[in-house]
Amino acid sequence: MSLARSRDPGDRERLLTGIIELCEATEAVGAPGDPDVQRLLDSIFMSLVVEAERDIRQRLAERLADAPWAPSALINIMALDEIEIARPIISRSPVLQDHDLIRLLVQATLEHQIEVARRPKLAASVVEAILARGEPAVLTALASNNSAEISPDGMRKLVDRAREVVALRSPLARHPRLSSDLAEQLYLWVGRALRDALTKRFHLDPDTMASAVDEALRAAHRGEDPANDGVMESEEGREEMERTLVEKLDAAGQLRPGYLLRVLREGRLPLFIMAMARLGSFEPDQVRRAIDGNRPELLALACSAVGIDRSVFPTILEHVRQLNGGRPGGGDEGARRAGSAFGPFTPDIAAMAFRQAVGAV
Repeated sequence: MSLARSRDPGDRERLLTGIIELCEATEAVGAPGDPDVQRLLDSIFMSLVVEAERDIRQRLAERLADAPWAPSALINIMALDEIEIARPIISRSPVLQDHDLIRLLVQATLEHQIEVARRPKLAASVVEAILARGEPAVLTALASNNSAEISPDGMRKLVDRAREVVALRSPLARHPRLSSDLAEQLYLWVGRALRDALTKRFHLDPDTMASAVDEALRAAHRGEDPANDGVMESEEGREEMERTLVEKLDAAGQLRPGYLLRVLREGRLPLFIMAMARLGSFEPDQVRRAIDGNRPELLALACSAVGIDRSVFPTILEHVRQLNGGRPGGGDEGARRAGSAFGPFTPDIAAMAFRQAVGAV
């Protein structure tokens, strides 16, 4: 009662933790759930969580993500919270039903929708809802989810979309539900490495497939089916998809400096370039020049301009070098020199210095 009366955030967190531990202990011994008790718990959790600070909500999400006894209303509210809070709930909570996930696809941000598509063992009804909406970034997340219940017709729809959505091609080429017929169709739109993988996996005849590719290209040049010219679009199509994703995240208020580190950890350097350019109001080519040279201080200036902390920069530099053939160069000395970019000046000054420095490269 003392904790309940307190307005201190720490006391409220201790009260929440105590209630959670009580519920977990009850669940462990298999005690039956009294409906009156459940309604009381729902009321307590809702009252406490609504007023809880962000850090408390984030820790609470991790604790409740695997709890089958968690109040449904609370779980659904937390699934709509900031993506860092919602992610474990969307990914793991057994309380979320298929209709709850479909509602998230309609009501939540693009990043929430992507998390829904990544959820393990996604049901067929949710898969169909994702396919019906047709959002490229969400479709790509679905194609990477090997445990989702994607029907043969669903796989056909994904392969059809791979003509214009370049990011779909790699996960589809490796998907366990891809059939031989669809592999032949996908073969026409992928690069050499994926063609070799499809040929080996499905025992495709190289001469037959080469003839099919040549015919598709001739048809495209004749203007008979421009949509089949997937072999020709590669980089342009990928850049357009990434630009669209970044613009939508920005419009939804979800494009933040922390997103840059996340996409680097996922190995998506082109998306890092697009997001950095959008956050700093730079041109993508300026960011590319900054990471392709031997002056890591240019990347540091860009990071400083978008609000990335000095302590995070070494991790970003390491990831960029791993994904970009060791560039930007300069070694350890260059990394130490880059620290001066995080001097006692505002992000606007850092952005101005970045544009001037990169213009001289």
